[in-house]
Amino acid sequence: QVQLVESGGGLVQAGGSLRLSCAASGRTLRNYAMGWFRQAPGKERAFVAVISWSGGNTNYAGSVKGRFTISRDNAKNTVYLQMNSLKPEDTAVYYCAAGPFLATTKGSYDYWGQGTQVTVSS
Repeated sequence: QVQLVESGGGLVQAGGSLRLSCAASGRTLRNYAMGWFRQAPGKERAFVAVISWSGGNTNYAGSVKGRFTISRDNAKNTVYLQMNSLKPEDTAVYYCAAGPFLATTKGSYDYWGQGTQVTVSS
């Protein structure tokens, strides 16, 4: 079992930055690809970014490419999402997830955190 806890969300003005963290316990993250997803009110949970177990491969949703950066520190069992140039449409609950593949579909992930709210004001 892997327990994931997100942190770092909050309220920020458009154009600002936030850094989300996802800390794992129960098992090392070293064997898992790690993804970030987000869910806005009334919408489906959507893929944001994913990073391979080694950190050598990443993939981003088109809407965040060039603004968000995913990274990981396996020694700290933690994954990060650096979010720059934030827009009001980035407002959502952000979830981290662990799974065996570098996947963009939520069904490919085995473990999920509880989410952290990000609100971007205009």
